[in-house]
Amino acid sequence: MNSNQELSGIQKAFPLLAEKNVDMKKEIVAGITTFLTMAYIIAVNPSTLAAAGMDAGALVTGTCLAAAIGCFIMGFVANLPFALASGMGLNAFFAYTVVLKGGVPWETALTAVFVEGIIFLFLTLFKVREAVVNSIPLNMKHAVTAGIGIFIAFLGLKGSGLVIANEATLVSMGPLSPTVIFAFIGLFIVGVMDKKGRKGAILAGIAVSSIMAWIYAYMNPEAASALGIYLPDGIFKYESIKPIAGKVDFAFLAHPKDIGNFFVVVCTFLFVDFFDTVGTLVGVASRANMLDEEGNVPNVGRALLSDSIATIAGSLLGVSTVTTYVESSTGVLAGGRTGYTAITVGVLFLIAMFFSPVFIAIPACATAPALIYVGYLMISSMHEIDIHNVTEGLPAFITVISMALTYSIGDGLTIGILSYVIINLLFNLFAKPEEKKHVSAVMIVLAILFLIKLLFL
Repeated sequence: MNSNQELSGIQKAFPLLAEKNVDMKKEIVAGITTFLTMAYIIAVNPSTLAAAGMDAGALVTGTCLAAAIGCFIMGFVANLPFALASGMGLNAFFAYTVVLKGGVPWETALTAVFVEGIIFLFLTLFKVREAVVNSIPLNMKHAVTAGIGIFIAFLGLKGSGLVIANEATLVSMGPLSPTVIFAFIGLFIVGVMDKKGRKGAILAGIAVSSIMAWIYAYMNPEAASALGIYLPDGIFKYESIKPIAGKVDFAFLAHPKDIGNFFVVVCTFLFVDFFDTVGTLVGVASRANMLDEEGNVPNVGRALLSDSIATIAGSLLGVSTVTTYVESSTGVLAGGRTGYTAITVGVLFLIAMFFSPVFIAIPACATAPALIYVGYLMISSMHEIDIHNVTEGLPAFITVISMALTYSIGDGLTIGILSYVIINLLFNLFAKPEEKKHVSAVMIVLAILFLIKLLFL
């Protein structure tokens, strides 16, 4: 075998190495942008999992390491600009439902995450997950994009303080607090810079909002603390991962009663992670015009493989399920198109292990401009949906609103696919032979699984 053949084999295994004419400056800026919008996980994941009795300091290191591994695999193996980290929602389920409410030791919960990752790995290798992603109709893929847009814009509005919880109406408008002002000044900067074609618009919005928030915290520490704004607590800090790493424990297998509970936990992790990842990959790739001629996500099998391996690695490092982040859309909108964006995010997570106080101090009102603006850009995919065709438009509409109103990409996709199958099968009962819609077997199987999930899990 000559050197050219060897190089070709390496490039096939790591397609990133075959990339040519890459705008590295744009990819790095995109990676920084994505990282800043998801850096909150460095603070949130440890505080959430610590409620389960795990060491908070070690969780900071574990969260960063697991995220970095996932991003590196996504970049080198899948060559996609998607970032990974411990999933929000999944970490809360891990800590509050499985451990605190269910009385399951956190070591056993980590074992459930490990098993989930192994199952996902086999489902990916046998292309089951890939078949699911590719079976979603094109109109539904555009709906997922729009739904994610509304979902992350809602996250941004919530982070700014403009939208707050309300027992009577679920949500309502909050007061015109400093965080709202900081967020919308940042949003104005993003919009103006983007309109003028300036690079790094989203990153600039995050930076300006952060600086204003920190100045406010310096001048009004008590008021800022009440709003969730804090100055960086130092610069350098590193915690050992030893208290949580390598704690996967199968001792529960000696107790038959615990096996059934363990199975339910694994199934829940599977469902939530599976469809959160599917929804994110489809939605972000669609918005970036990265879908191929058949409407499929490029290298989707490798992307799902990255997700699976990262989850396995994360469980061994002591953190909950690692999944693809919807905040990747901010980097994609900033120009990220290759795995170099994901690798940049991974490098920043490694750096964050040693400078976590700075990244943890980036307030929600500073990432809000990025989330709101990207949400605005992603909602434009609605015009691609055949909204006047009820068999396509109604399921798409249900998908879009469900993602925000259930506060879950996975649940929104579940309800959307279920409605698509039911509406189209009912339509076929009364339609003429030439008017009947084709509903793939994969979609029907998914609908059946979703019904089982909704009824019994």
